[in-house]
Amino acid sequence: MERLYESELRVMEPLWEEGELSAGQLTRRLNASCGWNRNTTYTVIKKLVDKGLVERREPGFICRALVSRQQVQRRETEGLIDRFFGGSKTAFLSAFLSEELTEDEARELRELVEKLR
Repeated sequence: MERLYESELRVMEPLWEEGELSAGQLTRRLNASCGWNRNTTYTVIKKLVDKGLVERREPGFICRALVSRQQVQRRETEGLIDRFFGGSKTAFLSAFLSEELTEDEARELRELVEKLR
């Protein structure tokens, strides 16, 4: 899966939330949230279709995400860990957790580690 740019994530978010939206509905939402016009929205939709991340069907130019938010989060996180931490999840977590955790955060992390064992 190719890396998603910020503009592409702006289109994916409402699709993940709603499941399917027409290009017109996406245009109205993105115009309201970030001032995009129709051409900008349609250009980004086309890029996502070309990448195989969004399906567009007729009639009505209906758009649907072909990848989940979790798949994109996983891929983006793996890319970050590869680029900045040499692929080491331990180095990533060490850097990420260098700030003080609340007791609730520490408990949640312990539970997560136990679940992954």
